[in-house]
Amino acid sequence: MEIEDKFDVPEGYALPDLTGLPGCDEIVGPKSHRLVAIYFDTPDLRLAARGITLRRRRGGPDLGWHLKLPKAKGVRQEVTCPLTPSTKIVPAELAGLVLASTRGAPLTPVAELDTRRSVTHLRNGAGVRLVEIADDRVKGTVLGDEPYVERWREVEAELVEGDERLLRKVGKRLRKAGASPAGSASKLDRLLGAARGIPRPQIARTAPGSAGEAVVGYLASQVAALLAEDPRVRRNEEDAVHKMRVACRRMRSALKSFKGVVAGTRPLQDELRWLGEVLGEARDLEVIRERFSRALDGLDGDLIVGPVRARLGSDLLDDEHEAHDRIREALGGERYFALLDALDDLLATPALTKGAGRPAASLAAVAAKGWHRVTRAYDAAQEMEDPAARETALHEVRKAAKRARYTAESLGMTALAEQAEAVQEVLGAHQDGVVAQRRLADEAAAARQAGEDTFTYGVLTGLERARADRADADFPAVWRKTAEAAARLL
Repeated sequence: MEIEDKFDVPEGYALPDLTGLPGCDEIVGPKSHRLVAIYFDTPDLRLAARGITLRRRRGGPDLGWHLKLPKAKGVRQEVTCPLTPSTKIVPAELAGLVLASTRGAPLTPVAELDTRRSVTHLRNGAGVRLVEIADDRVKGTVLGDEPYVERWREVEAELVEGDERLLRKVGKRLRKAGASPAGSASKLDRLLGAARGIPRPQIARTAPGSAGEAVVGYLASQVAALLAEDPRVRRNEEDAVHKMRVACRRMRSALKSFKGVVAGTRPLQDELRWLGEVLGEARDLEVIRERFSRALDGLDGDLIVGPVRARLGSDLLDDEHEAHDRIREALGGERYFALLDALDDLLATPALTKGAGRPAASLAAVAAKGWHRVTRAYDAAQEMEDPAARETALHEVRKAAKRARYTAESLGMTALAEQAEAVQEVLGAHQDGVVAQRRLADEAAAARQAGEDTFTYGVLTGLERARADRADADFPAVWRKTAEAAARLL
């Protein structure tokens, strides 16, 4: 993760005295490098439009291919690859990580930055680098039939092993000496912006304080969340699939709940459901594998008979890896790209209704309607006498509670969201126990067919049944409490 502050400085700028900063015992440098970087993008600058930079750099200690993905203001995730002989072909790994932005369009050289860098390090008494300060004199060239050239100077203060408090103090001294916060997020952004402009993702203009503004703004935040998780999912980073799946669910929920503000989104809801299901297979396998691992860790050794750990561990992990392969295949396909295009169109030109012009406060009625949907589902479940039918009905209560929670969260109605989440969690605990029992039955059958002892599967099934029964028994009290609290809120 790259955390840095950038500053514009005049040509005659002098770095200030940096001694006496907390925790800094030594100032090392400056040391000079020449860095030559070729930047790649689509012809219409789809990476630059989303704040992504992809470059091939020669010179300095970190030569190679660098992909920088925005995480937050001043924070970027960096993915690197070794330098390759080709100066025109992007490594497949990095090209794959930006597919959500390129959507299959070719990556070609668009700019070159020739930088004379002077580097100073702030270190502690143990010699650990805390902050790196780079004083750059830059010659930037936009490539093309009529090259554009610009020269400038800037200073970067990047956190290495220090803390953000130290970085802020360094920035304060740089500003006091005449530096000003950079007007662009990156060198490339500055260069391309000056030469030809960068096409930014479009978001429809809506009336301030209106329901349309609230809904479109929320949808934009969830599209951004989905796109941010896309490269992390491709790299199979921790919790990335879950977060991307949640972004899909939140958007589907919002499009359903706020159809009185944005109309005609049913096809998009269907595609978000498809993507959620693609992501869900791997996520569900991950959850149940970790669940069984914890359960086995909690058993006495004499209760674990046969190769049960392998069947519930490595075998499930193999299935999970295959599910991740299917995710990567889906994320590289035209259906996914079409979904992303549709999301862009939704934000740029939503089919706003008359309700979009109402005050945002009017959307509280949508949250109330969402909670009433939960109560109706609960009442229907209570009428079910058949256990199987009641279980199905309770699953519908859980789905309604999840939708009510997402709707309340999107409107900042935290207290109502917490009540819906309480219902969702207790019913989820019951459902997870039921699903786990079914999986254990399947695994026990396979073990039996292979001639393995199935005793431990019975032990685990008993534990899962007890958990499910406990959640079922807890539900009436949870429901009474949350229903009363929700009634007071509404």
